Order: sequence, then structure tokens, then C-alpha cells
Amino acid sequence: MITGHLVSRRGLLALGGGSVLATGALGGGRVWAAPAVVRVGDGALTIEFDSALKSRLISGPEGQGAPLTDFDASETVTLEGGRVVDSFFFTGHSQEPVSDRHGPGVRHTVRGASAEGLEKTVHLTFYDRYPGFPLLNVTWRHTRGETLAIEGYRVGGHTLKSSGAGFWSWSGSTHADRRDWVQPVGEGFEQANFMGMNASDYGSGTPVADVWRPDIGIAVGHVELTPKLISLPIIASPVGASVALQEARAVTLAAGDSLSSLDAFVAVHRRDYYATLDAYRRVMADRGLAAPKAPEGSYEAVWCAWGYDRNFTVAEVEGTYAKVKELGFKWAVLDDGWQTNEGDWDLDPRKFRTEADIVSFVTAIRAAGLKPKLWLAPLAVDPGSDLLHDHTDMLLLDENGAVQDVTWWNAFYLCPAYQPTRDYTQKLIRKIIGEWGYEGLKLDGQHMNGVAPCHNPAHNHARPEESVEKLQDFWKMVYDTAREANPEAVVEFCPCGTSYAFHNLPYTNQVPASDPLSSWQIRLKGKSLKALMGRDAAYAGDHVELSDGGDDFASSVGIGAVISTKFTWPNEGRGKDADFRLTPEREAVWRKWADLYNARMLPKGQYLGELYDIGFDKPEAHAIEKDGRLYYAFYAPQWDGPVELRGLGAGGYRLTDYVNGVDLGAVTGPTARIPARFEQSLLIEAIPVQGGRA
Repeated sequence: MITGHLVSRRGLLALGGGSVLATGALGGGRVWAAPAVVRVGDGALTIEFDSALKSRLISGPEGQGAPLTDFDASETVTLEGGRVVDSFFFTGHSQEPVSDRHGPGVRHTVRGASAEGLEKTVHLTFYDRYPGFPLLNVTWRHTRGETLAIEGYRVGGHTLKSSGAGFWSWSGSTHADRRDWVQPVGEGFEQANFMGMNASDYGSGTPVADVWRPDIGIAVGHVELTPKLISLPIIASPVGASVALQEARAVTLAAGDSLSSLDAFVAVHRRDYYATLDAYRRVMADRGLAAPKAPEGSYEAVWCAWGYDRNFTVAEVEGTYAKVKELGFKWAVLDDGWQTNEGDWDLDPRKFRTEADIVSFVTAIRAAGLKPKLWLAPLAVDPGSDLLHDHTDMLLLDENGAVQDVTWWNAFYLCPAYQPTRDYTQKLIRKIIGEWGYEGLKLDGQHMNGVAPCHNPAHNHARPEESVEKLQDFWKMVYDTAREANPEAVVEFCPCGTSYAFHNLPYTNQVPASDPLSSWQIRLKGKSLKALMGRDAAYAGDHVELSDGGDDFASSVGIGAVISTKFTWPNEGRGKDADFRLTPEREAVWRKWADLYNARMLPKGQYLGELYDIGFDKPEAHAIEKDGRLYYAFYAPQWDGPVELRGLGAGGYRLTDYVNGVDLGAVTGPTARIPARFEQSLLIEAIPVQGGRA
């Protein structure tokens, strides 16, 4: 059967295939569903296929749980002109044991054929160590004599049924409005989640989309080793909340030719998205992409001179070091403004006349008992720079030969897949770390997260998408070069306001909240990056001045984030919104939180993201295990009621509000509820009681 439809909420069949029929939408409350002809799965997820190779997801083993979706045309092909082939009569099923880089498992192969001569083969591989997270690959083979023009395909298209309690979502895409990665899915919600450029300098991301109810959630994504220009739309409808992976790939198939999907996954999970991202991280690590182990320096508290803005003076920056050291911060970061422009990276002679001056500046930081880090925005080049004048060949150009804008600095993109760009940047990194003596880099800018396809003829790309897929190789070169010059170098990656591109994360050992718009963003980004990089990832809350009220250290400390600040002292900073001076009142607050942070160093603990649902649990809750103790953080504008401590051991625990030094009594695990009254936050330390019960 061939049907036509639009890829939008108004044409929901774009995600649900023919599922409207299977949901009773024909009226009269009558529900029709085709019987299943094959069932595959593991102990967490069962997938059933009907005679048209539409599929539905069921929680639990062998379909024992409730259906989460109706039979959806989950894997479809879109023909030229927008028509969709979504029905394939079942022709067979086989299974075989496998054992590969993901460990042992079972691969199921389900086959079908359409009336138009397309043979469809669905491979679903369930691995023992990834329950409820099968890997998915689909091939469509053309068997007729005439050619068949294809526009694209969809896999993993399913609609999670409504339970009446609402939905939340996690999206890995990047947007210029810097929206929340975690959002409620209300009526009319629709987000395309394109993994390419969604603005001139906002693009890429983590190729995962997740929707969940209070009891269960579903997710889809790809597990390719390079970024791909796909979409992962989330769409709300009266039926429920839909996810899918869609790729626009124009191909013409002759008889015998095949189209294969990307290597993808579908998943089910309990509570919020954390389990999905954690499993995705581990699968990708099996495939060779994993975040590095963070060095000690990545966990140390950060002071940044950005409070003085670009027009800083060396004297005022150096005059702040003593206070930075006194308060317990370890890093001194020189931010934007040390250079003449983006691209040349020459020293601004108003601040540093010679390279000897910048070396002396670094020496002064160390003499103050601090560690030096320098800001840099690779891949950006300014109009008027010598580099642009002499090397226009380095530019990333679109199909019309136009430059790609980097808006913040009024700059242009360099192509990361062009060898001269790589060579130029590598030489600069060697100078900063190896010659000037900096111990860290703050790589900054929303443009770093993703790039557009490059059509510059000087680069001789095999495909324009090489620039997209080789961006991660550029960041690997930067990371490796810095670490070769200094094995303990901290390479911070701050793609301002974007949803981090997972494929870049193996080449950084510190990630900040990246210009958060709220304390909520600090916390949700922390949960996300702990899932994507590891439970003890060196995630930083970014400048506390960007949090709610400009002083919400609790949102960093409580979730296990490195604390950071850009205070100025003894004078005010610059800019129309400058309000960063460390007053005596602020100093008392900053000192208290720095002491709490340094005493516990919670980022080195194990973040227990699976214990709480960031969307549905009230109050919002987070938990960390470190040195046998459990640390809980609860957040709400105001709260007066019980809070639940999950994940305790079987014995007794003594509870303390460690921010205010208040004894909260004793409880016995594995789960405990205590009454609580607080505004904004409550941070609890649970210490095991020797000898058993409390």
C-alpha cells in the first residue's frame, strides 16, 4: 500500500504510519488492531509485528506487560513526491545468537515485501547488558525492473500512549533560542530536532529523542560513529507523544539495489531520560567513543576574569588573585579580550606588548597559588584579520559560495576538515600550552558544536558532509595537542547555550553549563552530561552569576558540579549589566559555598541519575554516592511536605542538612521519607550508622 502524507503534527501519519486505525480514531470507540505474527524482545521490552510489518512496543518479557504503543508503521520509505510506502506483508522471521563488541545477545531478522516490489529486512539485536535497548537496522531492497526514486526513510517511529498524566521530553538538538533540553510535552508540542544547522552558528547535538510518562518512556536515536544530518521529531497528538528517526536521503534504486538505514536504536525505560542516555553512552563506548577520565584539575573550583569583560586591564585581573586564592578557588581564567581578533590570535598590545609579557602574566598566576587557563574560539575568523586576507582557502563555504556566519564575534567559519586549518590551529595550541605555559584551555562559542556542509572547491572534499563528520577529528587534534604539551592540561569545551554534540565529548575533560539561562538549566544539563560522559564527569555549573539570583551555588554543589564564578574585586566589572563586585555580603556567601564544595568534592562521586525523575518527581531531586555516603539535593521554589530518600543501603543513616549544619535525625534504608520545609533547596548528607539500624 502506498499512502501520501505530510511530515507534521497535522499529518501525524508521518510518525504513526497507519496507527490511527489501530487507536479507535474511526469513531464509536471501536478499536481495531491486527494480530501479531511475530514477537521479539528481552526481559524489558517486547516488539510485536503484525502481518503488514507494523510494530508495537510492549513493556516486559514476551508481551506480558501493557502495550505502550499501537501498531505503528514504524519503518517506512518516502518516495519522490512525498508518497510513503508503509505496508509490507510479512514473509519471515529468524533469529541467531551473537557476540560482538556489545557482548552476547540475540539478533532477530524480520522480513516483508510491499506491493510495489520493495523487500524490507528489519534487524533487531537485543544485548544481555543493554536490556530494553535493542539496536535497529533496516534495509529496503528494490526488486522490480524500473528504477525507484526515494527521498528518505523513517525508523523507530512510535507513539507512546497517553496515560492521562502528561509527558516530558528530552531532546538533543541545538537552537538559537537556547531552549531547555528537558521540556513538558503539552498540546500542540512539535519539535523537529534536526541534527544539522538550525541557525547560522547553532547546530548538531546528541542524536537522541526521549518522551516519557510517570511510569515509562520510549526513545530513539542513532549509534553511528560520526554526526549525521537526521531529524528526531517529537510530536504531541491526542493519541500520545511520538518519536522517530528520519533521514532525507535522495537515492535512485535500480533492480537489486538497496537502501540501508543508519544504525539506530529504540528503547524503553523507567523514570526519566537518564537511563536512555546512560545506555547510549555505554553502547558508544563499546564502539570506541567515550569521554576521557578527567584529571584532578578538572574538578577544582574556577574563577574567570570575564567579570572585567573584554576591556580588562592586566593590573585589575592580577589584583584579584589574592582574593580568589583566599576564597578557595583554584583556577584563574583569562577570557576574551587578550587577542587582537579572532583568527590571528595576536596579543593585544594594550595589554601584552610581547610574548614575554604573556609568559610573565602566566608566571604571576602560578606565583599567586593558582592555575592559568586561557580562552580561545577556534574555527572563527574575523573580517579584517590577516588570516582571512591571506588564507581565504580556509573558509567553510555553502553551496552558493557564501561564508557561514559566527554571529557573536561577527566572524566566519573555518572548515575543520581542511588540513591547513588543522595545521594552523595545532601550531597555536602548542604555543599557548607549550610556550606560554597555560595549563588549560577554555574553548568557547556556539559555533564549535556543529558546522554546515562545506562546498569550498579548494578543499576537494569527497562529499560536502565531510566537514560535518570530521569536526570531531578537529577537536581530537586540539585535545591531543594540548595533552601532549601538558599531560594534565584541562581542555574545557563550552559551546555556548547549545545541546552538546555527543561526538565531540570524547575530546574534552571539562564541560560547563555553557551560558545557562536559569538554575533549572544548570541542573538538567548536569544530569544530562553525567549520563553522557559518566557519573563522575567534570561538569561545571558555569559562572554562578548566571544562576537564579546570581548566587545559587546550591544548584551546582547539590548535583555534583564544579563551582565557578566571575566576581570582580575590589571594584566593579564592566558592561551595562555588570553587577559582579564581591561585596562583603557576597564574600561571606562565596566563602561558605567554596568551603562546602572543597570539603566534599561531590563531582568525583557517582551521580545516581536513575533514582529520580526530573520531570514528574516533586520536589525535584538528585542523588550522589561518594565514599560510602549518600548526598541528596531537593529543589522547589517552596516546599512543605515529605521528601523521599532513595537508594539507601539496608542499614541506618544519620541525616544532616550540611549547608546549615542542622541534624535531621536518623532513618533506615533502603528508602526513607522525612518531613521537610525549605525554600529553593535542601541539601542532605546521609552517613551510614555503624552497627546496623538507626
